[in-house]
Amino acid sequence: MTSDTQGRFSAQERAAMKQRAAELKADAKREKGAAKAAAEKKELQALIAQMPDGDREMAQRLHDIVAEVAPDLSPKLYYGQPGYSRDGKVVVFFRSGQMDKERYSTFGVSNLAALDDDSGLWPTAYALTDPTDHAWERLAEIVRRAAGTQ
Repeated sequence: MTSDTQGRFSAQERAAMKQRAAELKADAKREKGAAKAAAEKKELQALIAQMPDGDREMAQRLHDIVAEVAPDLSPKLYYGQPGYSRDGKVVVFFRSGQMDKERYSTFGVSNLAALDDDSGLWPTAYALTDPTDHAWERLAEIVRRAAGTQ
């Protein structure tokens, strides 16, 4: 999503910000505890089901990986896309390239991800086009590390 030549937000960026504001408003109104978690999971599953072919399968595979390797992360909508959070703060997320009208989808980690290492350099986003089984295994390891569940 790129801004226009006048330095303004693009229509897609404005839509994402509106979506995020709506998510925050819904969060504030939502019940707490188990009811909240169940509602967020249901919303996320509905979103994944509505995604275009290809992205839907990748988002579902990521969802299954997070549930398996980092069950303490909770499903949560994040700028209208699937995110997984701890204490309400997103740690890892998926962005549908088709929904964002981008070249490829991405898997990303927030600044809360436990990926820091001695090198001082680590990726915060990964392009997903048609991941191999090896790529999914690597992604599962990144989710595990990001969640701090090694």
